Amino acid sequence: MPTDKTDAVVVGAGVIGSSIAYELAARGYEVLVIDKSGGPGYGSTSASSAVIRFNYSTFDGMAAAWESLHCWQNWNEHLNATVDGALAKFRQCGMALLDVDVAPHARTIGLFEKIGIDYQLWDATTLVEKIPGIDAGKYYPPKPVDSESFFADAETTLGALYTPQAGFVDDPQLAAANLAAAARSHGAVFAYNTRVVAVEQLPDGTWQLGLDDGESVKSKIVVNAAGPWSGAFNKLSNVGSDFKVSVRPLRQEVHHITAPTEYNENEILGPMIADLDLGTYMRAEPGNGFLVGGTEPDCDPLEWIDDPDTANPNRTVARFEAQVFRAARRFPTLEVPSQPKGIAGVYDAASDWTPIYDKTDRQGFYVAMGTSGNQFKNAPIAGRLMSRIIDEVEAGHDHDADPLTYVGMHTGLEIDLGAFSRLRAPNAESTGTVMG
Repeated sequence: MPTDKTDAVVVGAGVIGSSIAYELAARGYEVLVIDKSGGPGYGSTSASSAVIRFNYSTFDGMAAAWESLHCWQNWNEHLNATVDGALAKFRQCGMALLDVDVAPHARTIGLFEKIGIDYQLWDATTLVEKIPGIDAGKYYPPKPVDSESFFADAETTLGALYTPQAGFVDDPQLAAANLAAAARSHGAVFAYNTRVVAVEQLPDGTWQLGLDDGESVKSKIVVNAAGPWSGAFNKLSNVGSDFKVSVRPLRQEVHHITAPTEYNENEILGPMIADLDLGTYMRAEPGNGFLVGGTEPDCDPLEWIDDPDTANPNRTVARFEAQVFRAARRFPTLEVPSQPKGIAGVYDAASDWTPIYDKTDRQGFYVAMGTSGNQFKNAPIAGRLMSRIIDEVEAGHDHDADPLTYVGMHTGLEIDLGAFSRLRAPNAESTGTVMG
């Protein structure tokens, strides 16, 4: 064990945990990061689609995403030029959110205009012109792909809400590795292939974490950023009894296929597509690839699991067909391969698809939970949000009674951190999907 005592222990070296470690270490904290995997971003981060979008259902969620965009656009600057070697790259390609009643444009546009996010409203004709080969039919609600109703003709058409500055990060695991390297440049220590097997809070408030190698570490501060294992770590630590928002592990798959004809023109990546009308999302991959995931439509059973370590790590035919057949319905020229190709992973999903960035009812114990699926994009400032909470709460501020705010360094937007509280009322404006 590198150290038996430190200022802060971050459990989880994914993109969120590594960001928190970076921000805390840059502020002068002595930081130890513990992760069960063999390196940064090896868990659910590596299964992320790494989509950078802004159409959240709340001002604070959207403001966080808009602030984060500026970090991704200036990634080396965000890392304070502390990282040698390859850096993750942001690829701007735009995103079209297809019309659907569950995510009405009026509210989203109101937030876009308040924040200053560029957008375009496309009718069906414009949608077809802008995205060659797309079927502009309206099929809502999503239907099982093995049902007769799935093949019914569309009776009307739909348009889209387009955000030109959206895009994706080309290597999510590398993004986590970049943040971990930046954290190490400020003295953070990472312990990989290490599990926390016991947690105890000592009479003086110090936390003692027992490790699977028989060693232990003491720290005044513990941050739970364990991704799909975050619920189990809370339970091990006797934390979470007052949470108003639940978090559970959810198995997901993302499939990789060849892009539809004409989707990528002259090596220019086609726009990402959020298609809640059919229950899927799609984005380009360099090399004429096409990534297809799901948006948790009501007609598909969700794979909630108790132990992420027991999740099936292999893609399945059933999930492949559910997602890729929907993409083929939207793009009739898309070729469906005979064998599934893609990745399977486990999400750390909050009940309202809004993360929990907060303190807890136990002194010195903090959480960054419920982040999978829709928070990769906010990783650059997740560390800043958490470090602000930690700084102020450790100095005596009552964040529960008087929620803190964070002002974006790039946008100047004020984000209410109470919006990510464990005690918040569930987000009534949520789409109930990964879109938030």
